[in-house]
Amino acid sequence: MTDPVLPGAEPYSAAGDARGALVLHGFTGNPQSMRGLATALADAGLTVELPLLPGHGTSVADMVPTRWEDWSAAAEAAYIELAARCDAVVAVGLSMGGTLSVWLAERHPEIAALVVVNPLIEPPDAETVAFIDSLIEGGEELAPGVGSDIAQEGSVESAYAELPLRAARSLFGAATDVAAGLGSLKCPVLLFSSIQDHVVAPVSGDRLVEGAGGPVERIMLERSFHVATLDYDKEEIEKRTVAFVTDLLPPSGA
Repeated sequence: MTDPVLPGAEPYSAAGDARGALVLHGFTGNPQSMRGLATALADAGLTVELPLLPGHGTSVADMVPTRWEDWSAAAEAAYIELAARCDAVVAVGLSMGGTLSVWLAERHPEIAALVVVNPLIEPPDAETVAFIDSLIEGGEELAPGVGSDIAQEGSVESAYAELPLRAARSLFGAATDVAAGLGSLKCPVLLFSSIQDHVVAPVSGDRLVEGAGGPVERIMLERSFHVATLDYDKEEIEKRTVAFVTDLLPPSGA
């Protein structure tokens, strides 16, 4: 039995044309951080799915037992369901949602394109991972959260205030595997990277650019922190994402 979904954390769906967009939120976050981007794509006529990933958007206790396998299975199920209704699908993700998007494209080369905002591709350094492992071995299950890294005053991400350590460790291991498979990523990628990011080091973006087997267009965000989809560059991200997707997948008759 999970806790009730937090206000604003509900999943989002929009029926549109035969172009699909799967939109994925980040670690300890929820659809609130990606709703603006999802609705911008829906307003452009796409069929959009923004799922609430397992353990997210309720209480941190619900997230403690979840792992990468749970989030990736949910993302893949959402993709398969969406792809069955659409002629082409793009994946759009923030942070861990970006990791999941790249993972999906490595497994499903038919994905038309990716848009990723500060994705986790390069896991933390060995010293950080060892510190987390020492906390877990010492009996700790939670650490201070990493949500709401936003420069704009008054803008808040409704992420958990605490970070489940074992879940984070699972994510780091998955990121290592995703990075190793970047050569199989052939579809076009639009990458947004915040110059100041206190959650995911910019080296993750570097790793994606260097390792991807297809074209990557990178846009550096000078004003926004990690949750750039709720920050100063929110409208720019939405505008550029819609332009990128509709250039690749123009609406019928265009």
